[in-house]
Amino acid sequence: MALMINDDCTNCDACVESCPNEAISEGDTTYVIDPAKCTECVGAEDEPQCALVCPVDACVPDPNRRESKDVLQARYEKLHA
Repeated sequence: MALMINDDCTNCDACVESCPNEAISEGDTTYVIDPAKCTECVGAEDEPQCALVCPVDACVPDPNRRESKDVLQARYEKLHA
């Protein structure tokens, strides 16, 4: 599943550079993750890097976007082709 950034986000910017797919950008009030680019770091890392670096644990699974590792891997390969 793609990740999302919840309202706990403090706009610290730590997550932006950690994303191998450049899926994180500034939103109106917090940072946002583009679900079309988020692979939960499948294909690049063992676990989501944004969640690792977030000091307030604002990077969380998006319950509306449940996807298999195969789907996430295919998205990563398409993004980096």
